[in-house]
Amino acid sequence: MIEKNYIGHSSQIYGVEKHRLIGGKGDGMKLLQVRNGNGLEFTVTADRCADISRITYQGVNFNYFSPCGYVGPQYYDKSDFGFLKSFTCGFLTTCGLTTVGTPSIDGEDTFPLHGNISHVPAEHIYYEQEDDKIIIHALVNDSSIFKHKLELKRTITCSTEDNKLVIVDKIKNCDSIRTQFMLLYHMNMGYPLLDENAELYIPSSNVSSKDERAEEGINEWNKMTPPQSGFIEQCYYHEYKDDKGCAMLFNKKIGKGLSIRFDADKLDTLIEWKMMGQRDYVLGLEPSNSRLEGYKALKQNGKLKYLEPGEEQSFQIEVEFYDEYRKWSQNK
Repeated sequence: MIEKNYIGHSSQIYGVEKHRLIGGKGDGMKLLQVRNGNGLEFTVTADRCADISRITYQGVNFNYFSPCGYVGPQYYDKSDFGFLKSFTCGFLTTCGLTTVGTPSIDGEDTFPLHGNISHVPAEHIYYEQEDDKIIIHALVNDSSIFKHKLELKRTITCSTEDNKLVIVDKIKNCDSIRTQFMLLYHMNMGYPLLDENAELYIPSSNVSSKDERAEEGINEWNKMTPPQSGFIEQCYYHEYKDDKGCAMLFNKKIGKGLSIRFDADKLDTLIEWKMMGQRDYVLGLEPSNSRLEGYKALKQNGKLKYLEPGEEQSFQIEVEFYDEYRKWSQNK
């Protein structure tokens, strides 16, 4: 509890500040910088789906930030793998909402890597500040004439009493016809939280490989290595026996870690993206309602998910931060 008699303005300890970037491909982007007063700080990108670009705990960086840096939504390239040119990664990049994974073409429709939702600016974004929490509200409109009409309402709640972050998304089909619906929370762990000392714990009931390359390392899916030249990514699918989806990472070298929890009934696959390359050094822990085969393959296999006209689904991701291995381990 913060003793208000000791401070003049709440921003002395915690709160939200609005910033705007100057220069480069991120020029003009609006950012919300959030501090909870207990060592947790993160940045929400208003112009990129209200995603979380940076996050630190007690001054230590937790996320990967890609070589392209901040990139405004106007630079989005919808061709095949053009997404990668503006894939900042950050702590959270939202993927979807009508496709994720491998690019594909189905008739006259093109479905690029991971869709376009992460490049859609929030139409409306604001925050509330209370004694015990800070809440970011955002509305993102992913709609087009003659095509899908989806609406994402996001809240990001940060406690000022403990170090937890809760993301709640409500996604609604505002159209009069059924719409395919694919969603992936691309959560990206980076140095110094991530290095060869990091301990990864995923209590899944089944682990499978995306492809032959991943199969080569299936017995060491939870082992991190130092950065390697020419490393080729490996992706694994984790499934759970109940609705308690979880992934945890701790690094004893820095004495820091986190847990990610979600409803595995709704987000039925955790995708582990293990990328141990030099400079491209990142571990993706990605709750998803789809696998990575892409729209066309999932459609042909009858595995696409849909939202009916007027239907709304809600998703919650809870992230907790730790500075003691004992506490982290007890929460397994």
